[in-house]
Amino acid sequence: MMRIADMKHKEIINTVDGSRLGYICDVELDWKEGKINKVIVPGPSKIMGIFGKNLEYAIPWDKIKKIGEDIILIEIDVDEYLKESEY
Repeated sequence: MMRIADMKHKEIINTVDGSRLGYICDVELDWKEGKINKVIVPGPSKIMGIFGKNLEYAIPWDKIKKIGEDIILIEIDVDEYLKESEY
C-alpha cells in the first residue's frame, strides 16, 4: 500500500522521450468509484516566475506504467496532456 504523500516524493519520468516532468502536486479523485483518475504535475516553468501561462500535466492513472522506489514511469505524448491549470 502507498499513500499519496509518498507519491509526491517520486519523480515523474516519461518513457517515450526520457523527459523528467517533475513531481506530483495534486490528484484528481473519483469519489463514487473511490479511485484516482489523474495525477497533476506542474508544467514547464515560467520565465522569472511571471511570463507565461500556468500550465500543468494532467496524467491519467492508466498512463502510469510503473511505480518504483524513487520514480514513477509514465508513457504519454507530453503535448497532449499539457494544459492550462484550472485553478
